[in-house]
Amino acid sequence: MSIARFPEWQADAAEALIAPIVAAEPGPVLLCLQAVQGHFGYVPGDAVGMIAKACNVSRADAHGVFTFYADLRDTPPPAVPVRLCAAEACQAVGGRELKADWATACGEDTELAALTGVDEPIFCLGNCALGPAALVDGELMGCADVARLKAAVTQAQAAGEAS
Repeated sequence: MSIARFPEWQADAAEALIAPIVAAEPGPVLLCLQAVQGHFGYVPGDAVGMIAKACNVSRADAHGVFTFYADLRDTPPPAVPVRLCAAEACQAVGGRELKADWATACGEDTELAALTGVDEPIFCLGNCALGPAALVDGELMGCADVARLKAAVTQAQAAGEAS
């Protein structure tokens, strides 16, 4: 596991990402949004306008694509993102309770809350037999509980500090 390190937002770097996509693909709004998020970790508001202009669509159309996809974000990601599966199979084996317990743990530990951000739900990680499932810093975890989540966050943080 590694903590994702993203560069600061720079318009010229975003334009360099967007230009070849627009040249190669018809109607590449989503591809451009994904490229910007892949590089910076999120899609700043300025990027949506830049993408709209480059793709010759209205800002409203580009914003509509942006808001349609739940995985696109407009704020920088937390250092160690934690996403808990919200699908029915995970809910049936304790997913709701895990979400509540994780919220309590983050409420009691402000450092943990700052490091992991607010839990972002994800719908079905394809690990239904080992629910509740979670993604911690992009790594799949089955049979998740608060202790295992904390351990994985600590491990990811240590790996990020070592690199």
